[in-house]
Amino acid sequence: MNRKKTREVAMKLLFEMIIKKENYMDIINNLKEINSEEDMDLDDIDMKYVIRILKGIQENEKLIDGKIEKYLSNWKLNRIAKVDLAILRLSTYEILFENEIPKNVSINEGIELAKKYGEDKSPAFINAVLD
Repeated sequence: MNRKKTREVAMKLLFEMIIKKENYMDIINNLKEINSEEDMDLDDIDMKYVIRILKGIQENEKLIDGKIEKYLSNWKLNRIAKVDLAILRLSTYEILFENEIPKNVSINEGIELAKKYGEDKSPAFINAVLD
């Protein structure tokens, strides 16, 4: 299984949760429906990890957001781009709750996701908050 691809899917689904304000199980069920209709390649995805991450973020959202807000300087959580917020929540969750993933890996993967999906200043912003 590809952890990088799995993390990317988790971030996209987390972004969808933020935008639609839906429960993680609704998002997972939608993914399964889309996958069966469009024949998406989810073979390399660790769905147990994706579900654990989404569930964990949903259940610990206040704690995670509190940790993120602690390191925001001159920013409020509701002003952060939704993609950046999804990346920050994912990486922060991994740092706090996924002990088998080194913290620097979570930070570096967050920065890589920001390079791919965020705006020009997103990688530096993500790095500053997570580091």
